[in-house]
Amino acid sequence: MNITINKKQSDQGVVVKVAGEIDAFTAPQLREELAALADGNSKTIIVDLQDVTYLDSTGLGVFVGLFKQMKSNGGEMRLTNLSDRLQRLFEITGLSHVMQMKG
Repeated sequence: MNITINKKQSDQGVVVKVAGEIDAFTAPQLREELAALADGNSKTIIVDLQDVTYLDSTGLGVFVGLFKQMKSNGGEMRLTNLSDRLQRLFEITGLSHVMQMKG
């Protein structure tokens, strides 16, 4: 199970493009990368999930943690390019009502 994380600055904030599977094995790496951005000067983090093929509860926890961290720092987190399956997962857990998402 591999994950690829690419970051780039845009006019809207830092865009983090994630590819692969987000599970118990890869989530710590993603958490570390996102936490570093949230602790820095990034006021907006946009996580592009277009190339994510799998997401488990550990991965959901990464996004909940980032959401809380950004909110406490006065910033915002947005999730973009969710597949129907990922969108459904966030809806089932109720997170789609709390987090900013764009399919």
